[in-house]
Amino acid sequence: MSYRFRPATPADLPLLRRWIAAPHVAEWWDAEDPCDESDLADPSVRRWIVEPGGAPFAYAQDYDPHAEPGHHFADLPRGARGIDQFIGEAAMTGRGHGTAFLRQRVAELFAEGAPAIGTDPHPDNARAIAVYRKVGFVAYGAPLVAPWGLVQPMVARRGA
Repeated sequence: MSYRFRPATPADLPLLRRWIAAPHVAEWWDAEDPCDESDLADPSVRRWIVEPGGAPFAYAQDYDPHAEPGHHFADLPRGARGIDQFIGEAAMTGRGHGTAFLRQRVAELFAEGAPAIGTDPHPDNARAIAVYRKVGFVAYGAPLVAPWGLVQPMVARRGA
């Protein structure tokens, strides 16, 4: 299956708010809005609505870790990207979509030239960590406290 990553727009904000309030997302994602209209204009973060066959079911974002001073991925090479995502529609979880769309997105970022991609799930989020490992991510140091909470940094490298 192929997934479409279309840019998130202000019209998607109600959908994103509904998804982020869902228990399976709220458990791991900050309860605040994932973004607002001004955030959508930030060139250092690209926000995506993920659609298999035209029906939105997930959110993804990729960002420049060098754009934020002191970011824990700032030591990755220039051009590296950080990523975050969640499946918003609960009925779509546990069916392989997370692994599949993440694998596709990682391949796209590498094809765009990213030498490495970082992500930082909560260390207790075993399901997310297992998905990242399937796609080629490995632990990148010990868990640490980021401004948004406890995280386990993980990195995938192009060609690895």
